[in-house]
Amino acid sequence: MTSPFVLAVPSKGRLQENAENFFARAGLNLTKPGGARDYRGTIPGLDNVEVAYLSASEIAANLARGTVHFGITGEDLIRESIVDADKRVALIEGLGFGRADVVVAVPQAWIDVRTMADLDDVTTGFRAQHNRRMRVATKYINLTRNFFAAHGVVDYRIVESAGATEGAPAVGSAELIVDITTTGATLAANGLRVLDDGVMLKSQANLVASREADWNDDTRETARVILDHIASRARASKYKEVRTRFAGCNDALLTEAHSRFGVVSPFGGPTSSGMLTLHCPPAQLYGLSSFLRQHGADTVSVVSLDYVMDRENPLFAKLEAFLRV
Repeated sequence: MTSPFVLAVPSKGRLQENAENFFARAGLNLTKPGGARDYRGTIPGLDNVEVAYLSASEIAANLARGTVHFGITGEDLIRESIVDADKRVALIEGLGFGRADVVVAVPQAWIDVRTMADLDDVTTGFRAQHNRRMRVATKYINLTRNFFAAHGVVDYRIVESAGATEGAPAVGSAELIVDITTTGATLAANGLRVLDDGVMLKSQANLVASREADWNDDTRETARVILDHIASRARASKYKEVRTRFAGCNDALLTEAHSRFGVVSPFGGPTSSGMLTLHCPPAQLYGLSSFLRQHGADTVSVVSLDYVMDRENPLFAKLEAFLRV
């Protein structure tokens, strides 16, 4: 019996909702035959796909072990929890949700500490004065060590945070923090601010592939189908389709339209009857339609695109290149 292709998605909250919506927009509906509380699902039409509903941290761990082929999780968890992440997993596509920054934040009262270089000076002075290292509260131990080392900061020690990290300086359990933030409002409410060069990672939810998974011919083909859906939807979202017909259209006119409005001609130039189909970025639609009418088009119609399937799929090519290395 052929082993299933395992797709891991978040098991609760906004991340689950956003992940399911992302796949639904690509024409891949995740369903739970066993009911809403089931932690296993399917994709109708792809019989060998098993959807596993896991926490974001469990997804990262399973990607590292190779027990799932694709998973949706934050880049922060990938970078924090997987040693040599770039060799063991591939970030196939950023999904545009679950955005947050991993940052170094210090008390607002530290008016002379604006950069990591300033922090280096302060930590050195702190150790000389207090005979102990400055404490950094965080859940991101590996990211913190790597970032601080890159900036030459050595006089500190990590206090692993199990609760609300941003409250650590106020209760005296740490002098500064490394934490994740979306707007910075919670940091400000706790009297903290981000260093000018203290953004360690701009994270978002990613579609991630595992090198250690079982990549046989069947699972590779399933990955191709899934990535075809995703890539064709992404391509369609970047353009509207513009249709017109007029005798005066020629190669020079098309070249000018490509240059001025960023359009592409997916089916070549106009047909013998003068029919022309263009794909145009939405922000350029009015400019393009005015240009075409000025040069002889009586009518220009615009339609939305659901999917645009090209011969080459950059997402699958990225996966194949990763698996070959």
